[in-house]
Amino acid sequence: MASLMRLRDIQDTQADLLGKDYFDPTGKTVYGINNEKVGKINGALVDDTTGRIRYFIVDVGGWFSSKEVLVPAGLARIAGDEVYFDNLTRETVNTMDAYDPNYNYSIEQQTVRDREVFDRAATPMQLTEDNYRAPNTLELLEERLTVNKDKIVAGLLQVGKHVITEPRSIDVQVTEEQAHIERTPVNRPTDHVIGDDSRTIKVELEAERANVSKQTYVTEEVNIDKVAETRTETFNETVRREELDVQENGVERVDGVNPTTLNDVNRKL
Repeated sequence: MASLMRLRDIQDTQADLLGKDYFDPTGKTVYGINNEKVGKINGALVDDTTGRIRYFIVDVGGWFSSKEVLVPAGLARIAGDEVYFDNLTRETVNTMDAYDPNYNYSIEQQTVRDREVFDRAATPMQLTEDNYRAPNTLELLEERLTVNKDKIVAGLLQVGKHVITEPRSIDVQVTEEQAHIERTPVNRPTDHVIGDDSRTIKVELEAERANVSKQTYVTEEVNIDKVAETRTETFNETVRREELDVQENGVERVDGVNPTTLNDVNRKL
């Protein structure tokens, strides 16, 4: 009687049974009919004789509770990081028996339990062996460039002032008085005696003298601000990606594969 083992246990003990390109659904979000969120996949159960995944362990609990159930893997449709059960409602999944990680499940016993669950579902379903075959999904990976920007101090601007000395000249008009003596010849008699009049005439001569002083004026105001300018920088790196290799042995047509790719593969064979 074939048993079911957790995928993570086989990964640790019998990795060769799984092969290199097996599909690990752990961590993917599960949706049901009408894209209603059902839960999250916490692992899978694998046929211990073939290494095929037969069940997804789906956590359908809420915020404060956890309930894991077993859903046949063949009912799933894989789309990126999401898994869709297009024929199941959340209610149907919730009515499934809780998964017991300490119980030794056999394929035959669990198949009987599945039939009981799907027979009493709102929309009964007849399960076939195909419903236990996990989707053949091969993920192609590629590296993409991501950019993070950090702010750094790219420069420092210091603005101050200092004093310089330079000669300056200024022209000022000043006025000064000069003596002007005008002598006029006369011829008239007088009673004055020569030598009796010793008067002296004094005339003050005035002049303007320039007094130079210095007055401080504001000649310019300087305001310091920052303006952000955006430029484009180009970085060149080498990235890797995985390409699909298809081996065509006696197959005339493979849907979804570029014929050029097939020809390239055939030349390599």
